[in-house]
Amino acid sequence: MLSGTFSARAYSFFDTLLWIACLNMLWVAFTLLGLGVAGVGPATAAAHILVRRRARGEAAPLRGFAREYARNFGRANLLALPILAVSVALAVNWNYFAGGRDLFSQLMAGGIFVAAIFLAGAACYVFPMYARYELPLRQYLMLSSRFAMRHLAGTVILLFVTAAVAYASGAVPGLVPFFSAGAWLYVTGWLCDRFFTANDESVAAAEGQPVPAVSTA
Repeated sequence: MLSGTFSARAYSFFDTLLWIACLNMLWVAFTLLGLGVAGVGPATAAAHILVRRRARGEAAPLRGFAREYARNFGRANLLALPILAVSVALAVNWNYFAGGRDLFSQLMAGGIFVAAIFLAGAACYVFPMYARYELPLRQYLMLSSRFAMRHLAGTVILLFVTAAVAYASGAVPGLVPFFSAGAWLYVTGWLCDRFFTANDESVAAAEGQPVPAVSTA
């Protein structure tokens, strides 16, 4: 029995590892297909849709990646491009002020750094929320920001995972084409699905109602 259990767990682990590696390569390929800027949004949306299905124990064949990429191309770009634009603006302004030696420059650089951390935390929720809930596009960014502030413990965990993947990728560049993005998408998607489920259940229990479609309370 012990040997059988170990074999099943080992098979599940390596099956998940292979799935993550394939997801990573698909994400990279379809991001490049969209020339980077126009590809990263729909590729991330497609990845999180498949991650959520797998996290729920459903069949999540990776051959569905291209279909989800095409189906969500327009909406996902409308969701991702503002995040990319703000990220670039923050990076440019931080580089400008970080080089200054005066107090004002240092304060501005510190404020921009804090804003970037907040943006990163909120951004971790955006596409997992997109994969789970049907909402008007403008609400995803607002609700992700609100969720990040109200559930700080989960946000810290997501930021830690992001930093760990970034550090590992910098230390071992060979991970980038095979595991980095796939691992980050899988872990953050799995965690967000748990966070959203726990939040919905707690809100439903407090209100004495069935689990709602979406809530950030």
